Amino acid sequence: MTSREDTMPGLWQGFMAVIRRDLLLAWKRPGDILNPLFFFAMVCTLFPLAVGPSSEQLSISGPGIVWVAALLATLLSLNSLFLSDFEDGSLDQLILSPQPLPLLALGKTVAHWLSAGLPLVLVSPLVAVTFQMPGRTVGVMMLTLTFGTISLSLLGAIGAALTVGLHRGTALLSLLILPLAMPVLIFGARTVALAAANDAVSAGIYFLSAYCILALTLAPFATAAALKISNE
Repeated sequence: MTSREDTMPGLWQGFMAVIRRDLLLAWKRPGDILNPLFFFAMVCTLFPLAVGPSSEQLSISGPGIVWVAALLATLLSLNSLFLSDFEDGSLDQLILSPQPLPLLALGKTVAHWLSAGLPLVLVSPLVAVTFQMPGRTVGVMMLTLTFGTISLSLLGAIGAALTVGLHRGTALLSLLILPLAMPVLIFGARTVALAAANDAVSAGIYFLSAYCILALTLAPFATAAALKISNE
């Protein structure tokens, strides 16, 4: 009988192997990382040019623009989360693997966030300069984007698993994810706006962190079930 000490290292190795593989594939296909990042940067930098240099107008619209751009940039990269595995047959191996499928799905989601969500968070301070955000607001924005992009990656993994292999699955994926992503968008943008007005932001941060934990708890199992349904 396999002991718990023998099982846990095996689970951890399988989890890390999925993350390492997806990060190596992302490194070999830099367009998958750069395209959403360029989209995010272009939307956030072109908007101030369109509305003018008014600091009051930029401070009001800035948080919403940054969050909408982050949401759309994340959606751009979600369609390819399981697509390459579906095309080369790796998805069948993941499903038939002795490792728990929810754990492997979580590993792929973590790799997606590291290659798509984390760069958005790191670039956001540069974007904040175009909206003339103070330092405190930038810190709050990075924190909310961290929780938000993690939640979007977890929710997006469910939609990507349901639509894998479907023709024009990107549009369907967006329709599936947007209703679930609306609370993240609303609370994220509102929290950054409150920070810009020097108001309390703890409630919004608590909500985003709780939403992230809930998604982290439930999304891997929903993603695994969706993969099995799509592969039938």
